[in-house]
Amino acid sequence: PMRWTRTFIHTLRQDPSDAEVVSHRLMTRAGMISKVAAGIYNYLPLGWRSLDKLADIVREEMERAGAAELVMPAVQPAELWEESGRWAKYGAELLRISDRHDREFCFGPTHEEVITDIVRRAVKSYRQLPVSLYQIQTKFRDEIRPRFGLMRGREFIMKDAYSFHADAGDLDTTYRAMEAAYCRIFERCGLGYTPVEADTGNIGGSESHEFMVLADTGEDAIMACPDCGYGANVEKAETGPIGPAPPWPLDSGDAPETVHTPEMRSVEDVAAFLGVDPAHLIKTLVFESDEEFVVVLIRGDLDVNEIKLTNHLDCTHLQLASEAKIQQVTGGPQGFSGPVGLADVRIIADPTVMELETAATGANRADTHLVGVVPGRDFEAAEVVDLRTARAGDPCPRCGSTLNEKRGIEVGHIFKLGTKYSDAMRCVYLDDQGAEQSMIMGCYGLGVGRTVAAAVEQNHDDKGIIWPLPLAPYEVLLAVLNADKAEVVEAAEGLYERLREAGIDVLFDDRPERPGVKFNDMDLIGFPVRIVAGARGLAEGNVEVSLRRDGEKSLVPVADLVPKVQELLAELRAELS
Repeated sequence: PMRWTRTFIHTLRQDPSDAEVVSHRLMTRAGMISKVAAGIYNYLPLGWRSLDKLADIVREEMERAGAAELVMPAVQPAELWEESGRWAKYGAELLRISDRHDREFCFGPTHEEVITDIVRRAVKSYRQLPVSLYQIQTKFRDEIRPRFGLMRGREFIMKDAYSFHADAGDLDTTYRAMEAAYCRIFERCGLGYTPVEADTGNIGGSESHEFMVLADTGEDAIMACPDCGYGANVEKAETGPIGPAPPWPLDSGDAPETVHTPEMRSVEDVAAFLGVDPAHLIKTLVFESDEEFVVVLIRGDLDVNEIKLTNHLDCTHLQLASEAKIQQVTGGPQGFSGPVGLADVRIIADPTVMELETAATGANRADTHLVGVVPGRDFEAAEVVDLRTARAGDPCPRCGSTLNEKRGIEVGHIFKLGTKYSDAMRCVYLDDQGAEQSMIMGCYGLGVGRTVAAAVEQNHDDKGIIWPLPLAPYEVLLAVLNADKAEVVEAAEGLYERLREAGIDVLFDDRPERPGVKFNDMDLIGFPVRIVAGARGLAEGNVEVSLRRDGEKSLVPVADLVPKVQELLAELRAELS
């Protein structure tokens, strides 16, 4: 029986000192998690119940999408990672360990290698495809700065699924089924979410979607169209064509004019000083990639999207060059760079720059700008590529409506991997002609702990958590006040038994604590339906019932309690569908 005194629930009055986000603060204070080391947490009984409820929903939807459950080992041999090429590439997030025989292993951050090994050993023919497998299991990624509690831990629980196919059309069928399964999972949890087009990052592949739970505290910016549903991470977001710069306001001759601009490095200062619009400036940035310097040009009122630039250059590392290196590449100090007269360096321009009829830009000399620069006449770009960061108010690339910016927490990510792992690890099958082909793969991850934490980020107030019903550790709390009075305790015990017999998911707060302590804990942990049984109410044959989200109390006759609670739960469930 679920009694508070037997359930190991220890709430805290103070916020933990290292908690930066709401979910970390509230889940620790509510006795759901406790910290063991940086980014490594205990899931305490209340927290584990919430994770377990989510895992049940995930299992139902994975099986509905045609995936079978298995569990792979957390500790994986280096040889498999060497086959895929990731042992060298994955970097410091991979926790590498040696056993007593000095053989190398890693604590798995993900399981592409192991699953590919399982399938290549068993599947030989196109007749055995497709295959879809998933697990819910502990992963470890040695984050440089673990923070935000379960949102960015080092050890975490993830559902990861993998599918293997004979052709791209079959992969697409499973990918769409997984996309739909993810939507149903977040809908069933009662979470506001949006699927967004995403960058494929270091897992690689062709198509990729992230699932974002919307929350003001989210760490990712999302561009979303309210009309057609287009959504993309800011790093991936496209936009429709944006308007041209306003007409050039100055007279200009056949060549750029040199203007003294003392100590003016910012776009705003220079534009105001010259009497032009920020859109008339060509912002010139020097980047350093794996093996070269590149000069990137963008209109002064826009920003360069470093992910788009990294993908275009196909490089692993990219950073803005230091002041000394800017001097070396352009011959002038930082803040006064421009494309005119630059030699022996790759120049990449955003299309908005080449569309400017006349512009101003740095002169590659201290305190000096050039005014009346004409793109194509005074400088050329080696490549013209869309490199700008989307902004709220830009047109939607699909329907032309206006994009909004929202904040989100990434809780799921699905990829079309293609043959990256099957080529590297020789995961092949014989087609209907008897020819050997690499299997085409998809992978589909969902953070279990992270989704529960995201639910808290989305659903709380200044008193504590407001659980959506499906993820609440218990749906109903029954608290007894005046626990020093035997007749009150006896009456409350009777109510508890009746609720349990009716199949209601109820926790009985049987502690001999003061009412204020019980009310604070009730608000902090956030059980959706609360029942309070006290001496005064029971003497009149009533108990007090309220919902956590609005706190409105109603007196319910003891005889009507079970049907009243069932009715409230049914209303909360109906809102989910």
